[in-house]
Amino acid sequence: MPTRTGPQFYPGASQAYWYEDTFEATAMEVNVACLHTTEGTTVPTYADSQGRKGASAPNLTARPNFQQKKLEWFQHFRIDSSARALANRYGGVETNTLNVVQAELIGTCDPATHAKWTKAGVQHIYWPEAPAWALRDVAEFLAWLHSEHGVPLSGPVRWPAYPSSYANGAGQRMTGEQWSSFKGVCGHMHVPENDHGDPGAIDFPELLALAKAALGLPSTSQPNPPTTKPKYEPFPGATWFRKAPRSAIVTAMGKRLVAEGCSAYASGPGPQWTEADRKSYAKWQRKLGYTGAAADGWPGPASWAALKVPNV
Repeated sequence: MPTRTGPQFYPGASQAYWYEDTFEATAMEVNVACLHTTEGTTVPTYADSQGRKGASAPNLTARPNFQQKKLEWFQHFRIDSSARALANRYGGVETNTLNVVQAELIGTCDPATHAKWTKAGVQHIYWPEAPAWALRDVAEFLAWLHSEHGVPLSGPVRWPAYPSSYANGAGQRMTGEQWSSFKGVCGHMHVPENDHGDPGAIDFPELLALAKAALGLPSTSQPNPPTTKPKYEPFPGATWFRKAPRSAIVTAMGKRLVAEGCSAYASGPGPQWTEADRKSYAKWQRKLGYTGAAADGWPGPASWAALKVPNV
């Protein structure tokens, strides 16, 4: 029986629409992330024909906040729990329960819908032309999945535009055998037994590049990475901080926290990690919108990338 390991809640995600207490979920160790688009402008109810809310819900939904230029996340199932947003035929290959965490991105991948909403003045994200801040926030989610759950930052080459992506119009959909062995990031349009074409021609290479940059990893588009130091300090890893390190990185982090008005320091900061660092970082997490256990003061890849600690 698979067990759930690692953090099960994405930092900062709301549980206002929580469905795991309503629908039974299978425990699994995720190694795949599947991106969907909602083809709407609000958080869906994900109701079925019987009116049961959450019956077709993913693990998370991301809603754009256009004023603050960020994505607001809502979590419906734990990370290592099977969600319900994929078609799963009886007697066929497993989809929802095959180690996949699913995220719905509010907006559209359909150029016709995009044109209609634009003409009507409806504010929305057309994901093939998503703004930089929206791609950044999706990339930070993927970076977190890679860091905390080992989901590979790789995926299919073909991300065709909708409507050619519907069914298997562009030859992008995996076979059952390919899906069973796949690990990485894909779209709804790649999953067998499904016909939906979302998220269409989202900029997948840019998503991977941003996710790798957030973790300080070399981009696959650069076979010979530059030898010069990056501008910002790469994320040292979640466990690094819990070992109470003594490092110039701690000092640089502390100075950035002070600059952001998140200081809980009586002296310093740095170079030794102390409880004051954790309390200061918790203030930073709350400033980013994290609440509850997500604002525990232990750095993660998304909040670290947002802090922009200069390379030491």
